Amino acid sequence: MKKETRTVVYDDGLRLEAYHFEGIVQPFPNHFHEHYVIGFVEDGTRRLSCRNREYSIEKGSIVLFNPGDNHACVQSDDGTFDYRGFNIAKEVMLDLAEEVSGKRQLPGFSENIIYDGEAAFYLRRLHEMVMKGNDDFGKEETLLFLISLLIQNYGQPFENCIPECSGEIEKACEYMEQHFTERIYLDQICRYAGLSKSTLLRAFTKSKGITPYRYLETIRINEAKKLLAEEVPPVEVAIRTGFSDQSHFTNYFNQFIGLAPGIYREIFSEKDGDGGQMERKNRSDGK
Repeated sequence: MKKETRTVVYDDGLRLEAYHFEGIVQPFPNHFHEHYVIGFVEDGTRRLSCRNREYSIEKGSIVLFNPGDNHACVQSDDGTFDYRGFNIAKEVMLDLAEEVSGKRQLPGFSENIIYDGEAAFYLRRLHEMVMKGNDDFGKEETLLFLISLLIQNYGQPFENCIPECSGEIEKACEYMEQHFTERIYLDQICRYAGLSKSTLLRAFTKSKGITPYRYLETIRINEAKKLLAEEVPPVEVAIRTGFSDQSHFTNYFNQFIGLAPGIYREIFSEKDGDGGQMERKNRSDGK
C-alpha cells in the first residue's frame, strides 16, 4: 500500500493553509469548519456526504465547502486517497471577494462538488507555488484568478447558502459557543433553548446536519486550531477548550483535522526563511 504522507504549509503572504494528503485511508466523521475549503482530488475514490447530500468523489473532483457546511467522507474502495486543498479564513475570503467583485460580501458556493478544468488548472498551479515557497506576485495573481472564477460561476451571497434555523436552535448554538470550555449537559442546553431533549435532538440534527454534541466538539476543535497557531502547548489547549483530557483532545483533533495537535502547532512555530512559508510533514511512521 502507498505510504501515507501529510504535508501542511501556512503561507504568510496569502494568509491561508495549503495541505497535501497522499496515501490516506482514514475516514473523517461528520463535522464542519469555520473557514472555506477548496480542494482537488488527485487520486482515489471516496463517499462524501455534505449538507445532507451524498456524493462520489474521484480523481478530478473539486471540493468546495462554505463555513458551516457539515461533511463527512470515507474511502469507497480498497485503495488510498490523494488530495490537495486550501483552508481560507472568512476574513481573508472577504478581502479576496472585495478585490475580485468590488463588493465586500462573503460568497457562498452553491455547489459542493464540481468538475471544472479551468478551476483545476488554477488550483493545482497555486498549490504548487505555495508548496514550493514562491514569493513573486504570480502566486497572488493565481489566487485571485481562482477565486474570481469560482465566485463568478458557483457563488452567491453567503447568507443565501445558510439554511433557515428556528430561534430555539440558534439559542442552543449560542449556549454551546459561550460555554464550550465547560462541561456541558444536554438539559442545560435544552433549558436555555426552551426545548425538550427529544425535540432539540431531532430539530437540531435536521437543521444543522449534525448532532448537538458533534457541533460542540467542532467548536472546540476550531478554537483549538486557533490556540495551536498561537503556539500554545497541546496539553494547555486541551484544558482551555473543554476536553476531558489530552488523549481525548488528541483523538478528536486527529479525526477532524487529519494531523496530531503537536504536528499542526509546529507548522506555525518553524519558518524556513523563504517567503514566510511554514511546513511540516507527518508520515504514517509517526516521524
